[in-house]
Amino acid sequence: MLSRLNRRCFCTVTSRPWLFVGLGNPGDKYKGTRHNVGFELIDAFAESQGISINTVRCKAIFGEGFVGEVPVFLAKPQTYMNLSGESIGPLAAYYKLPLNRVIVFHDDMDLPCGVLRLHPKGGHRSHNGLKSLISHFRGNREFPRLRIGIGRPPGQMDPKAFLLQKFNTTAQERIDAGLQDGVVVLKLLLSKGLTESARCFNSEQKYKHIRLQTVPT
Repeated sequence: MLSRLNRRCFCTVTSRPWLFVGLGNPGDKYKGTRHNVGFELIDAFAESQGISINTVRCKAIFGEGFVGEVPVFLAKPQTYMNLSGESIGPLAAYYKLPLNRVIVFHDDMDLPCGVLRLHPKGGHRSHNGLKSLISHFRGNREFPRLRIGIGRPPGQMDPKAFLLQKFNTTAQERIDAGLQDGVVVLKLLLSKGLTESARCFNSEQKYKHIRLQTVPT
């Protein structure tokens, strides 16, 4: 595949590859939990593009393919969430990717369930997966993120317990719709670039945020 990528895609700046990273925890125990929506978006995108994620590279389940003429690498770190950087730091280095070509999908309790936001950079927002990535990127925070809203824990519920719960039926429907929104914006990103995609997408998601923020899940 690497030789094919070199022949087809490293000849122009616009065809430089992207690394899409979904954060989550490996194993059936965590499948379908709120903390694993990053994994779910990787799977949804891979399915939409017919890309197989069936190899292991740098401690990640890994796949590679093309969307149009743009090469895309897909990765789900298998190190557990809090050590995600141990996988993605070496993976980005292996492919010599600048951090502005590494986009990370992660859960976010500050957004209503099913609402997404695309940002060119940012802090860790107390997210342990992002903390690990930033650490392994030597403190550099200038990598794009696609935040996937999962809502806030009800009442006095422990946030850690909330993250490891599965969605109820209503919340799952919202997440499923949100993941499809994510697939659409990722395809737009590959054709239009980050800045234009984020401007259009975040404007649309703002209205979705207003509509959903007061509706219980």
